[in-house]
Amino acid sequence: MTMAGRSFFTRRHVAALLVWALVACVGATFLAQARLEQLRSTFETDGRIVHRRLSQWVVQYDAVMATLALLQPPAVEAATGNTAGTAAAAVTRLPSVYPQILSVQQRTADGTWPPALAASLSAAEAASRRSGHPEMALIDLDAGRYHLVIAGSPSSYALQIDLLATIPRDEWPMDMASSPVRVTLEWGGAAFVVQPGRVSDATGMWWNYGFHKRLMVPSQPLDVVAQRTVGLRELPWLAMLTWCVLTGAAWVGALAAWRQRSSRRRAEELLRLGQVARLNALGELAAGMAHELNQPLTALLSGTQAAKRLLVEDQPELEAARIAMSHVVEQARRAAAVVGRLRRLVERPDLAGNVQPLPLAAAVQDVLRLLEPELAERSIATTVTDDPSLPPVLAEPVALQQIIHNLLMNALQSLEQVPSGERRLSIAMTSADDSRVHLSIHDCGAGMAAETRQRLFEPFYTTRPGGLGLGLTLCESLAQAMDARLTLAPQASTTERGAEFILTLSTASSNHDR
Repeated sequence: MTMAGRSFFTRRHVAALLVWALVACVGATFLAQARLEQLRSTFETDGRIVHRRLSQWVVQYDAVMATLALLQPPAVEAATGNTAGTAAAAVTRLPSVYPQILSVQQRTADGTWPPALAASLSAAEAASRRSGHPEMALIDLDAGRYHLVIAGSPSSYALQIDLLATIPRDEWPMDMASSPVRVTLEWGGAAFVVQPGRVSDATGMWWNYGFHKRLMVPSQPLDVVAQRTVGLRELPWLAMLTWCVLTGAAWVGALAAWRQRSSRRRAEELLRLGQVARLNALGELAAGMAHELNQPLTALLSGTQAAKRLLVEDQPELEAARIAMSHVVEQARRAAAVVGRLRRLVERPDLAGNVQPLPLAAAVQDVLRLLEPELAERSIATTVTDDPSLPPVLAEPVALQQIIHNLLMNALQSLEQVPSGERRLSIAMTSADDSRVHLSIHDCGAGMAAETRQRLFEPFYTTRPGGLGLGLTLCESLAQAMDARLTLAPQASTTERGAEFILTLSTASSNHDR
């Protein structure tokens, strides 16, 4: 039997360990996926920002060229090298205003492009006349340069663009030197590296993200390409390890709680069995006492009836009546002895010798703390009124808490009978006089009938289904044993709802004075 129990214990722990391992793995995987999703989302956001910023900058070149086409400055005088008019001056100042524009070429109606560039610029000019917008020419992405040509009448223009100077570094969403994202501008198989980043072609535990989108400018159809490689070292290892440790601690705590719960349930079962045994013993005792009391009570009834008959006769037999009454007295004493023997068997130990000075407010707060879930579940508004100057009271700690607990539980059960919005409970601690302190527990529950108020402290009297009717009797007995007094406050009016119990306790100073 011992080996079987030990084997079952081991299997149970192995199963729990497997559950923990599964939970730990699932949680760690979730954290890793969340981190990867965060990196991917950040990468895509950065890619969109880069695409928008670059598009905003290159579209300025279209605006510059459109402005040049509208201005149509006069031809440049080749002999002197001077320009005439406002438009010619604007052409000359463009590279100083826009550092990313390296040079500006102009072809007049009767002129030609520079010989070294003539073929490419002429082809781009013809294409611009067909499309109606600037066209790219002499694209050298390895060097990061290209020409932008617009056809005009009588003059056409060509701008040489520097891609490196075009990058808006102050608006760039990433650190170009340290960011792992690689950004390039691509066209026709060639690429200009905007940001080197770190990209790995290795296979294994790597995650690759990509972004590919053409600039939003028809005249400069460059593709913005971003790449990002995520390696194992970028996973949230600390968070994953913390999760595993926390779930392991939770597993150990749950195991300890399960053991504690099992022990508590076993103890409660033993207590229940003990209570059942005591109730059975009390039942047997009550049956025996009933049998013992039956005889003297029967004799009492017979004796009193006989004495009554002897006394109502025309000539009363006083001597016979006296003898009958003597028998009645004897049987009454016998019944009292039986009751006394029962009381000695079940009476509680004297608490007077165990009383000690106690702060009443602390005892009330301890019980309220125990009942906090019940108060919250029933939506009961609780008000506690405490006088900080109250002296300590004389009481036995456990008995005092038991009285307060029973009174509060009765109040909670009474408040269940009224709507949740009207459930209020008031607890007040006040000084009655120099030697007494009052603890008042007042609920706004359903209240009590007049008969109930009169019989409230009678043993076995109850109005609650399933109740034993011993709670208030026990509270009264405990209070009396501590030289205290438990009373039900009189009802102020017939319309007043609820009940108020007052526990009157002696102060520690009053005991010292005595």
